[in-house]
Amino acid sequence: MANASEDKGKPLFMISVVAELLDIHPQTLRLYEREGLVVPKRTDGNTRLYSQEDIEKLRRVLRLTRELGVNLAGVQVILGMREKMEQMQEAMEQLLQYVQMLQQHKEQNDAIHPSNALVKVSKQDSMAKSDLDYLE
Repeated sequence: MANASEDKGKPLFMISVVAELLDIHPQTLRLYEREGLVVPKRTDGNTRLYSQEDIEKLRRVLRLTRELGVNLAGVQVILGMREKMEQMQEAMEQLLQYVQMLQQHKEQNDAIHPSNALVKVSKQDSMAKSDLDYLE
């Protein structure tokens, strides 16, 4: 069974349907495509098909242009920054998972070899004592 993100990316809607749904002229959609703001899939007959993701992106474009008065160049910059932020967020999540995995491995290793943990504690203890000796 397909997951929700795959369903959102599935091209389903023709340009006339999207134009009516968003209350914009089809020519505006063609302009947004030329500007690279949205890239609908094409059928073998070259008909544009928009996905739910495309429609969500178009809604963001319309909100930026209509409500905030951002020009198309500004929209491109904002959408590019948003995409980079999402990529960075995904990388951070992967990094956190990796750190958690390392922590679990360390805890398992310390449980199997408790002497390793004791050596670390005794080294830290001796370092702390030498620091105190230095201060005196």
